[in-house]
Amino acid sequence: MVRAPEETVVEAQALLDAGKPFHAHEVFEDAWKSGPDEERALWRGLAQLAVGLTHAARGNAKGGALLLRRGAGAVEEWGAASGRPRPHGVDLAGVAAWARRLAGVVERDGRAVDAGASAPRLRRTDTAPESSAASPSAEQ
Repeated sequence: MVRAPEETVVEAQALLDAGKPFHAHEVFEDAWKSGPDEERALWRGLAQLAVGLTHAARGNAKGGALLLRRGAGAVEEWGAASGRPRPHGVDLAGVAAWARRLAGVVERDGRAVDAGASAPRLRRTDTAPESSAASPSAEQ
């Protein structure tokens, strides 16, 4: 399904908040496969983060941590290469920091996490929409 980037971010956030990270992964995957070439690596990285949370929620600590770190690296790399640290309002540094923290928690505890409570904030709520950014969830 083809969505505008704004719709992709809003729908994925709603799914993450509802504890449905695999469904959020599918939304990001749609953007990855149908979006402009220059943004495909961004959406792929966000999809990896969502599927990493899926694994973590299912109790697969090793797979979850691996995908969370891989996705964090991918979005940071894309942001650095593109010069766009907040594409479509998503704070890539904040999301990457969330992913690395959650990967550490998952590895340390070795048990399933609550996907909804552990979901990232793709955008910060303390800034205007045109400059909004992501903030990692404090719930971990």
